[in-house]
Amino acid sequence: MPQATATLAPPAPVEGARRSTGSDFAPLLRQVKEQGLLERRTGWYTRGITVNLLGLAAVITGMTLIGGSWWVLLLAPLLAVVSARTAFFGHDAGHAQITGARRGSRVIQLIHANVLLGMSQEWWNDKHNRHHANPNHTDKDPDVAAEVLVFTQKQAKGRAGIRGWLTRHQAWLFFPLTTLEGIALKVYGFQAVFSKEAGARQPRRERALEGLLLLAHVGAYVTLLLTTMPLGHAVVFALVHQMLLGLHLGMAFAPNHKGMEVPDEQSGERWGHLRRQVLTSRNIRGGLVTDWFLGGLNYQIEHHLFPSMPRPHLRLAQPLVRAHCRSLAVMYTETGLVDSYRQALTHLHKVGEPLRADA
Repeated sequence: MPQATATLAPPAPVEGARRSTGSDFAPLLRQVKEQGLLERRTGWYTRGITVNLLGLAAVITGMTLIGGSWWVLLLAPLLAVVSARTAFFGHDAGHAQITGARRGSRVIQLIHANVLLGMSQEWWNDKHNRHHANPNHTDKDPDVAAEVLVFTQKQAKGRAGIRGWLTRHQAWLFFPLTTLEGIALKVYGFQAVFSKEAGARQPRRERALEGLLLLAHVGAYVTLLLTTMPLGHAVVFALVHQMLLGLHLGMAFAPNHKGMEVPDEQSGERWGHLRRQVLTSRNIRGGLVTDWFLGGLNYQIEHHLFPSMPRPHLRLAQPLVRAHCRSLAVMYTETGLVDSYRQALTHLHKVGEPLRADA
């Protein structure tokens, strides 16, 4: 099994890292800018989005042609893959990777998130931006909030009943639970857009547009299923599609931060931007297939340091970031895909250990 590798010189625990200052990041930022790695790659994204839309059209055509047969279920995994690419493009648009124009980025994201996925663009941006600002911070990062899963033993303390059972077994349940992620993203988005609190976060006109697009997605999705196949086929197809989409997204998100450093108020301030992003993130080794499968999120360190960097430039920035971290004696964590899951699941298992001991 591949083992994690880390660039650290000289060896030192995280707690021993010297205080981070603004100058730690400035030289790296200057290098990245000089090499043009923050410049947009509009052509690359145009080709990628076009290919993805053609793939979506091909799947819909296939559903129309063979929807009367159970063979149509073979298209559900393909649609899940196309949907995951759609989510990755929506993610990149939200970070202004595709275009520097705010309006253009919003339009691209509304199409990919609200129309094609049924997921609220505004809800996702708010949640994801808070994650980027304070990754793995249990009080500030919504991605590690104590909900179905918990990520520290402090969060696990006192959980009883069904929540306690989930925590005790969360490592084994993690991947089965990710099959619900695609549906959960839709539900959370709908709740955010149509809740009473939404008006305070979002102008009425933008909220109304988001709501209409979300309803349009649901209407189009249900209509597509019911006009191309019998009801029984449609129900099974939708379940397979949504569950595989959730699993795919979970496999892309899981390796990035689970089991990495968890900052508190003191350490988070001491680290500064560079350490806050690097020490809480894990990269995944691999080639172009890994880049494609994980949507570029395998370069999690580079992505967190430079959120607006176009996806194809993350690989090019990696040697610069790795060398810069080495020069500062900052841990740069990188491992294989399988081992990243092992590390994440081991961490979740360890979090539930006190509850298992008391059971």
